[in-house]
This record gives sequence, C-alpha cells and structure tokens, in this order.
Amino acid sequence: MSQKVVKTCFEFQFDSMIMAIIPEQYGSKLYSRVLKTDGEVLIPYSPLEVIKKSCHLYASSFEGRKEGTKELIGVTHKPPIVIDPIQSIYFFPTASPKQRHCMWISHSHVLAYNNAGSLNTEVIFTNKMRLQVPMSCGSFDKQMLRTALLKTKIDPRFIQAERNRQILYQRFEQGLEAMERRSHYDVSLDEPFGRSYWSSNRLNK
Repeated sequence: MSQKVVKTCFEFQFDSMIMAIIPEQYGSKLYSRVLKTDGEVLIPYSPLEVIKKSCHLYASSFEGRKEGTKELIGVTHKPPIVIDPIQSIYFFPTASPKQRHCMWISHSHVLAYNNAGSLNTEVIFTNKMRLQVPMSCGSFDKQMLRTALLKTKIDPRFIQAERNRQILYQRFEQGLEAMERRSHYDVSLDEPFGRSYWSSNRLNK
C-alpha cells in the first residue's frame, strides 16, 4: 500500500516518474494527489497549479506550452502539453484544465486502457497500477493520439535547443546565487566604502 505524504510547500521535483495528477478535496481546498511509479504524495496545490509550476521549473510557462501545442498540431481544446521534451514528459488533461475535476495523465506511463462504462475509462499504468478516469474511452483514445502526434512534431533540433536553453537558464540561476554569496564579502564594515578601490588605483600609478 502506497503512503500519502502531505507536504506544506512545493517540495517535490516534477520528473519522469510521475504518472498522473488527480484532484482531491482537502477540507475547503483543492489539493493534488500525485501518482508516481514508486508511490504517491498529496500536495497543497490544484492539478493546474502543479502543471503551471512544473512548466516554470523547466524554464517555460503553461501558456507558452499551450501556444506551442496550438502551433504544432492545431489543438486548442484540452491541449496536451510537453513539460520537458528532453525527458519525454508529456501530459494531457481529461477535461478542460479549469474544471476542478480535471486530471492530468502522463502519456509515457499509460500501458493500456479499457472501456469501463459509457463515461469511464480504466487506465493501466506501466507499474500495473489501475485508475478509473471519468471520461469515455473514445475521448481518452483521442487524447492519447493527440499527445503522440505532439511528440512526433517535436524533432531532435527542438530538443537540442530546449536542452541548451535549460543549461543557460541553470547557469544564470547559479550565477545569481554566486553573486548573492559574494555580496556578503565585497564590502567590509571596518573601512569606508571605496577605500580598496582608490588604494589599488594609487598602487597602479
């Protein structure tokens, strides 16, 4: 039996082990139950907030990813999105993302799916876990096909460009952190500001 862990902040790393993001009412708020290949966690954000934050973690935005889907495959209703093409992380919504009952499913982790009634689909994930999804099997199949099409449109050149962009973003973040650390040592409180600058200029004359 997997164990739920309630986190009070966005601590987990969105990675390729995540299979689905499911809305769960937690008191008066909407949380997300995140299913992973090795268990699950309950976090204090709605599924849409999780997706948006995950896009930010990979140096993009939810709106930007949606626009990319529109440009590549022409889908604007319930569009699948790529979160990280390098790790092949593609998710699709089971309803309009603004709907509170909307789930997000990882395309790569769907092993099989079956009709479980007129408005339900049973999804079998790669770790053999089963999940009932409140959408028809035909609609689920359409979302799987759309996501597969999106994958084919993102060619290796795009992936390389994305990798380079993420590397630059990480270096920029590291540079900012290094600057913040150095700022604590640049100015000595024991001497007037600028003394070392003027002293070095005199020595160079």
